[in-house]
Amino acid sequence: MKQVITGVERGSVAERHGLRAGDAILSIEGEEVLDEIDYQALIARPTIRIMLERADGNGETLTLTKEDWEPLGLRFGQSMTLCARTCRNDCIFCFIDQLPPDMRLPLYVKDDDWRFSLMMGNYVTLTNVDDAEFERILRRHASPLYVSVHTTDPALRCRMMNNRFAGDILARLRRLAEAGIRFHCQVVCVPGYNDGTQLLRTLTDLRDLAPAAQTVAVVPVGLTRFREGLTELTPFTAQTAGALLDGLLPFQAECRERLGTTFAFPSDEFFCLSGRPVPSASWYEGYPQIENGVGMLAKLEEELLEAQANEPEDQAAPPRTYVLVSGVSAAPHMRRLTQRFAPENTQVRVATVMNRFFGESVTVTGLLTGGDTLSQLTPELLDGADGLLISHNMLRHERDLFLDDMTFATFTSRLPVPVRVVEDGYDLYLALRGREPTDER
Repeated sequence: MKQVITGVERGSVAERHGLRAGDAILSIEGEEVLDEIDYQALIARPTIRIMLERADGNGETLTLTKEDWEPLGLRFGQSMTLCARTCRNDCIFCFIDQLPPDMRLPLYVKDDDWRFSLMMGNYVTLTNVDDAEFERILRRHASPLYVSVHTTDPALRCRMMNNRFAGDILARLRRLAEAGIRFHCQVVCVPGYNDGTQLLRTLTDLRDLAPAAQTVAVVPVGLTRFREGLTELTPFTAQTAGALLDGLLPFQAECRERLGTTFAFPSDEFFCLSGRPVPSASWYEGYPQIENGVGMLAKLEEELLEAQANEPEDQAAPPRTYVLVSGVSAAPHMRRLTQRFAPENTQVRVATVMNRFFGESVTVTGLLTGGDTLSQLTPELLDGADGLLISHNMLRHERDLFLDDMTFATFTSRLPVPVRVVEDGYDLYLALRGREPTDER
């Protein structure tokens, strides 16, 4: 397909070589340009041969020279925009299927697009990638990718994902490895399905693909109260979460000996649910699976320690009281951390908020709503408080809206104390001292 140029930046490589708005690119290095992924991959070289259709309809072939890293300076229309490809599965554990009705529409989109996996770290199943598109992944050397594996047992994967074409994941991962493409993996673990020996089989199969297989995150299935008509599933308990952690220990030790990495990382929820201490920051090896909730509490503590080492204490600071909002699972850890890192004259009340919007089995802070939080911040809890601290994970990226569509402005207007959105551990350390982050951070 041809890609019409809508703009050319002044002083750019493209302008110097005579490209103009209205010209159309037919191919680069003899290859069709389907989207932004193709375009960026094909221009990342010092000499580029472009076949053009000029605005007047005449054809022309140009050879451009530039630095490898240098952009061409071209802008394109809608045809180059990446529109998310959606999921073809009907997974028994899909969280989106368990959302309440009448939420904002983007929350119901089941994206499953390898291009966004490459660009933003989104997890994909690769079940909506046909052979031609998979060859494009190999040709573009799309690395690293983030792949939702769940199980390497073909029949079980088809069953769990309700997709009879889902069973070839291990063969595809082998081809990625052979092409030098690296990938991080995810296992949503469902008791009675892909836990126990099935989980160890999956992890062993993936370990055999190292170093192409970089890490595996093991996360517990999330179950809301909106499961009418869906497959009956069992949530993890303190006992079964602890058993999973114990079952992983020999495998992790073997991985450290053979590969120099723990390789399989359970999410923080398993430690919280079982009442086990969270491993130290070094155990998470740079947090490659942080977006999966793997190491978030350890990273928070690491950031608090960094702030403690770099920020001077104000000896004359007045006494303060803060209320800090937390989900059920993280609340004990937040109490421990605030007791350790708050100034001597600062009291922190950790408000443990039950999730009634999704159901009380959902215990992570990032899925708390504005409505649930407001309803559980009692006058006694807020009495005498100097401020309320909430995690940025409770709001969407723009920091303006909770999951229940309550605006941050509405939320703050209904409280008798100022509200501060805490971005990370360093910011929490400053907030407990009544200080704003500096421009250097």
